[in-house]
Amino acid sequence: MVGLGPGDASLLAPLARTALERAAVVAGYSTYLDLVPPELLAGKEVVATGMMGEVERCALAVESALAGRDTAVVSGGDSGVYGMAGLVLEMLETRRLLDRVDFEVVPGIPAVIGAAALLGAPLTHDFACVSLSDLLTPWEVIEKRLEAAASADFVLALYNPRSRRRSGLLERALAIVARHRAPETPVGFVRQAWREGQNVRVATLGEADPAWADMLTIVVVGNASTRMAGEKMLTPRGYAGKYGLE
Repeated sequence: MVGLGPGDASLLAPLARTALERAAVVAGYSTYLDLVPPELLAGKEVVATGMMGEVERCALAVESALAGRDTAVVSGGDSGVYGMAGLVLEMLETRRLLDRVDFEVVPGIPAVIGAAALLGAPLTHDFACVSLSDLLTPWEVIEKRLEAAASADFVLALYNPRSRRRSGLLERALAIVARHRAPETPVGFVRQAWREGQNVRVATLGEADPAWADMLTIVVVGNASTRMAGEKMLTPRGYAGKYGLE
């Protein structure tokens, strides 16, 4: 399992690069395979599937590994953060193959970290990540998690905020957060972080437009202490209250 990081080749971790160089087979969602430097795919068998093809490509990767071939399954960001690591491990467990296939996770920079870096310092205190995709998790469960995290004053990082089919879920999520946060709370929208077409936008919770987001966007909602420091989001950890910063 190889995490590719946010997308820029310079952010591919050295250990991940080594794993891809060593692999004979590379499997992944076609969009993420496009992020792999071409020289790391040259001469290898590439297993690509589209959206909703996760089970198929992971099954093919497992069969490849069982055949004794060094196989890398790639995910954007980190494969253990809304990535394929969990599915492959669950598949190996279900098929009783844990003692036959060596399973290794090679970490990558998660998408939320790439987005946060572009926004400034919004995650320097406690934060929670919530995916708004209800394809595998019922909306009722997502709603409870949003309510709990918002009421506990976590900074919120929202994955999969909006798609054509789920165009209203981000609006509902922000409405939940708004019951616990001031309208002036900063909200960052980062689309295509560290990739071609990158776009970064910050607005207040009261003015944020859900239409700015799509499936390629990470939305970061500040907590009660998050503020703008110039053009950057800042969530203080509390140093100013304990030490003199002037």
